[in-house]
Amino acid sequence: MNKEKITVQDIADSLGLSRNTVSKALNGSESIPEVTRNKVIEKAIELKYKHFAFMNIEDLITKKSGNIALLTCNMPNASHFGSSLLSGLEKKISNEGYNLSIHILRETEIEKQVLPNNFDVQNVDGIICIELFNKDYTQLISNLEIPTIFIDSTSDIFYPEINADIILMENEHSTYLVTKKLIDKGHTKIGFVGDYNHCKSFNERWVGFNKALFNAKLSVDLSLCIVEDDRFPYTDYEWMKDQLDHMKKLPSAFVCANDFIAISVMKALRDKNIKIPDEIAICGFDDSYESRVIDPQLTTVHIFNNEMGIMAAEMLLSRLKNPSKPFQITHVKTEVLFRNSTGDIK
Repeated sequence: MNKEKITVQDIADSLGLSRNTVSKALNGSESIPEVTRNKVIEKAIELKYKHFAFMNIEDLITKKSGNIALLTCNMPNASHFGSSLLSGLEKKISNEGYNLSIHILRETEIEKQVLPNNFDVQNVDGIICIELFNKDYTQLISNLEIPTIFIDSTSDIFYPEINADIILMENEHSTYLVTKKLIDKGHTKIGFVGDYNHCKSFNERWVGFNKALFNAKLSVDLSLCIVEDDRFPYTDYEWMKDQLDHMKKLPSAFVCANDFIAISVMKALRDKNIKIPDEIAICGFDDSYESRVIDPQLTTVHIFNNEMGIMAAEMLLSRLKNPSKPFQITHVKTEVLFRNSTGDIK
């Protein structure tokens, strides 16, 4: 005896929903929340209802159109590594049928621990966070239980507490290599510039710097470092010049947390008629456009921005397909670029 055809009522009964709700969900009505609609379609596939009988759950996931929300405190400008990263990320997301909505977080929203007004939890399939370095707000996003990936993170993040994937550029070993090369060239008085608690990436660069000194049996001399809270204007070379003026003795080399800080240091040193790299060697991080046009060109660390964005998108899409898999902390390889600001230390 042939099995009776599956009806809308069968789907409704199996999910505990009304027949009207199921009917609207199957017809793509926008009045039905995305989560409910997905459950209805999945059940229709499972029960082999009409034209859903020849589909499977994997088809639903890979062919669906959904919404990915990007949350950021600072929208990356053209020179920021995140600009190229977002380009690769958005292209990959779009190719998979997802829309990317951008939400700029205001200070008041972070202080009050509330989501942006235009952020509708019911209509968000996944979340991407970039330049979000507030621990409490990171936890707030994690607790939404929506597939999420953090591109970089707060420096004091405690991984077991975060139900999200994290992707970072490789920071520690590349900074270790630059610092070691400076030491091998004869530099023993080396300073670090940047707030190592600004974000996880800065913190890992600080760790690499410290490790290189430790392995060379050298001590970190904080009197040679500028590591104030990042509320101070590190990219204002006048402020940077004032910091240098207050140093009793300058180091023979500075390892800077990023290119923009390094360029600020270079401008401040130039105002003091200090020659680079003859008197002080400088290196940065990010391989920004500015690092290639300043004179002398800046030794830095190249980040594969576009590829990193694609990888971040792939990690999130994989999480959407398999929400229960273990969370990942991924570091993407970088490449040290030795230029004239550190002299001949290749």
